[in-house]
Amino acid sequence: MRVLGIETSCDETGVALYDSEQGLLADALYSQVAMHTEYGGVVPELASRDHVRKLIPLIKEVMAEAGLSLNDLDAVAYTAGPGLIGALMVGASTGRALALGLGIPAMAVHHMEGHLLAPMLEENPPAFPFVALLVSGGHTQLVRVDAIGQYELLGESLDDAAGEAFDKAAKMLGLEYPGGPLIAKLAEQGDRTRFRFPRPMTDRPGLDFSFSGLKTFTLNTAESCRDDQGQIDHQTMADIAAAFEDAVVDTLAIKCRRALKETGLKQLVIAGGVSANKRLRTRLEEMVKAEKAHLFYARPHFCTDNGAMIAYAGCQRLLAGQQSDLTILAKPRWPMASLPPL
Repeated sequence: MRVLGIETSCDETGVALYDSEQGLLADALYSQVAMHTEYGGVVPELASRDHVRKLIPLIKEVMAEAGLSLNDLDAVAYTAGPGLIGALMVGASTGRALALGLGIPAMAVHHMEGHLLAPMLEENPPAFPFVALLVSGGHTQLVRVDAIGQYELLGESLDDAAGEAFDKAAKMLGLEYPGGPLIAKLAEQGDRTRFRFPRPMTDRPGLDFSFSGLKTFTLNTAESCRDDQGQIDHQTMADIAAAFEDAVVDTLAIKCRRALKETGLKQLVIAGGVSANKRLRTRLEEMVKAEKAHLFYARPHFCTDNGAMIAYAGCQRLLAGQQSDLTILAKPRWPMASLPPL
């Protein structure tokens, strides 16, 4: 089965073609980061308009790369949520219309299920069951995954997601949007022993997260280090970035270890944009080794939003006999636990 995947949930337009027998045939991605940087964050209306401009050309690019025509498609999968409603509507209406015009099935895909299954695109994919850490700009969740569609939420952020906290901490230090990669790069130059930031909610039972207090701690530390002109020297900024990154990474690692112990599982999957963070991967590799467990993640290209994960997730549900009706489905909020099992 050849499935065209469309991703337009936020600020990246992703298109990919996945074949259930041959694997990923082609993929293309356009990032709007340069446009949104000017505003310090994603502007929803601008994001929607840019998806309108870029989506059709990307579909043509992917089909050309694969050497196929639209008539060679067996189905279309599109991100239906969660995400920005305007951005979702662009991909949903295009995907639904394309499927209707070609007379083939369409599958509305949950964005986070796509992220969760992205490591399945690698040569050494995890086997069910496993614990998944979904960590991005909009979500921080620990999920027990027994099969596709069989999800148990173990814990989640009670306020900001980890990726959002990275962006806000970067803004406090005067860094551009998106701040996560810039914080990580700056942290490489930092003295990780100079500051000690708290590890939120690790001193109590449970698997929930909270990063709002860590943001406040970062702000107070930054303000205390400003000179008479209100500036922070570069080395101090790097030291603060390193302390912040370590606090987030340690918190995530502690909760992941706790989730593995509580479930008795020995496989941990990390997915979402923050899963590309090198410090996080190194810390979790150390943790799973100590627990005699195994860590799985997607290549960096598939950690951020992309069409390949949507094509794959949609393909699995289509192969199981599921498909969406004629409704153009777009859900800004959509609990993953509500998804039907295969």
